[in-house]
Amino acid sequence: MANFDLSGTYQSPQFGAGDGAVAPSGHIEESQGLQGRCTLDEPVTETIMRDLRSIGTKLKYVMLPRARADKGSGLREWDLWGPLVLCLALGIMLSMRAEQASLAFALVFVIVWVGSGIVTLNAVLLKGKISFFQSVCVLGYCIFPLVIAAFCSLLLQVIWLKVIFVCVGFTWATGASVAFMAELLPEDRKALGVYPVWLFYVAIAWLILIS
Repeated sequence: MANFDLSGTYQSPQFGAGDGAVAPSGHIEESQGLQGRCTLDEPVTETIMRDLRSIGTKLKYVMLPRARADKGSGLREWDLWGPLVLCLALGIMLSMRAEQASLAFALVFVIVWVGSGIVTLNAVLLKGKISFFQSVCVLGYCIFPLVIAAFCSLLLQVIWLKVIFVCVGFTWATGASVAFMAELLPEDRKALGVYPVWLFYVAIAWLILIS
C-alpha cells in the first residue's frame, strides 16, 4: 500500500523478504552471466578477431587431420566465412591465368558450392548424422590444401611441380574430409558417402591442373 509522509511526498512501498518481491540471488547471477556473454556491444575489431581465430582453428584441423584427438569437434561448429574466403581466393588465382577470367571464376564458384551441396545431400540421404550447413562447412574448409597448391603453382609455373603440388593438395584435402565424413555415416554406407567426396575434390584438382 502506498504511503505519504507529513509533507505529502509519495513514498514507494518497501517490501520485505516475506513479501516475495525480492529477486533470488541465483536469478541475479544468471542475468549477469547472460549479460556477460552478450556480444552486441563488443568492438568490431574484437568480433573480427574472434571470427579469424575460429577460421584459424578450423584450418588447423584440416591441415592436421590425424593429429586431432577430439574427432574434429572444432569443425562441428560450422560457419561459411572460411569456405567463402577460400572459394574466392581459389577463383581469383585460377582466373588470373585464364583466357576467360570471368568464366573461370564462375566455374570455380559453381563447382565448390553446388558440388558441396550435392555431396551433402547425398550424406543426408544416407542417414548421416550431420547437418546440411555443417557438411558444407567441412567440405569448404578442406579445399584449403588445394588452394595452397594453386598458389604455389601460380608462383612457380613449372608443369611437373604443378602436378606434384596438386597431387599432394588433393591427397591432403581428401584425407581431411573423408576422415571427418566417415565418422558420421552409417557403417554399411560409408563407401557410398565417401565416393562423392572423392569426386568433388577430383573436379577441383583437375580444374587447377588445366588452368
